[in-house]
Amino acid sequence: MKDERPSPSAGGVSAPGTTSGTASPDGPGAGIALSLRGLTRRFGELTAVDGLTLDVRDGELFGIVGPDGAGKTTTLRMLAGVLPPTEGEAWVDGVEVGRDPEKVKPHIAYMAQRFGLYEDLTVQENLDFYADLYRVPRADRPARLERLYRFSRLGEFKSRLAGALSGGMKQKLSLSCALVHHPHVLLLDEPTFGVDPISRRELWLILHEMVAEGITVVVSTSYLDEAERCDRVVLLNEGRTLALDRPQTLQASLEGTMVAVRADRPRAARDTLRASGVVTSAALFGESVHTLMAPGGDGNTLRRTLDAAGIAVLDTEEVEPSLEDVFIHLVGGSRG
Repeated sequence: MKDERPSPSAGGVSAPGTTSGTASPDGPGAGIALSLRGLTRRFGELTAVDGLTLDVRDGELFGIVGPDGAGKTTTLRMLAGVLPPTEGEAWVDGVEVGRDPEKVKPHIAYMAQRFGLYEDLTVQENLDFYADLYRVPRADRPARLERLYRFSRLGEFKSRLAGALSGGMKQKLSLSCALVHHPHVLLLDEPTFGVDPISRRELWLILHEMVAEGITVVVSTSYLDEAERCDRVVLLNEGRTLALDRPQTLQASLEGTMVAVRADRPRAARDTLRASGVVTSAALFGESVHTLMAPGGDGNTLRRTLDAAGIAVLDTEEVEPSLEDVFIHLVGGSRG
């Protein structure tokens, strides 16, 4: 019977090549871990990533943020050498990935969104397998594995089959396998997708610990509240860059006042405000409508507009813009 388990090089964690990478004189400057220049990927007539240009600094926690279909996974697959770009260049740790993807693999770890480890092996056996795959010296393994067990809290589950782990524990095992060879650059594709809130928090604590030790982490996410934990983010939509900066800078960039409105009919309130011209943008946030006021507007303007439409306003409150507010505003602007 054919083995249906994922290949280590194409599944959850990328396998290293047999050659070592060296920096090119044409590559990025000192202090830059990743450099993308016009990176583009097309699938037939569909452009999944369109001219992405950015730099990621050494030791930075960098977020690639956007909804499904924004180009996040495609970008990470190109950076990992799994998918060749149609146009442009990507330098990772001094190696141009499109030119020789095998050279970059000893420098990186790539963790795909889909759990790609061996479910019929135990936690210990998976870690041992990836230590073998990455040629981790035998003398170094006890200390490394003990450290991985410590921060992943998987030590008491060494003998449990990977397939029997919870979603959050599977992600922590996959991350541990990716880190077993001490990579310079860690590429993570939506590592907290489908993970419970406590495990999400634990995974982010692990990432911050890795960055504190000098590892460069590039993480994709569609959770904009998570993206606020990053040092810098690029906001993508339909393969294009909407914005690139520190989350706090992007949040401060919105001109106008953000007002949260609670009404008896939130969807109707949103639609009415969008059509009124008194707000720049309006979007649902749970039971509230976050509105970016047009110049000169305030909470009283919102109340009068909604009262005229027969919508009862329960309360209004000025709030600090979130990264999600910024993204919604930019997407609205990009669609005219």
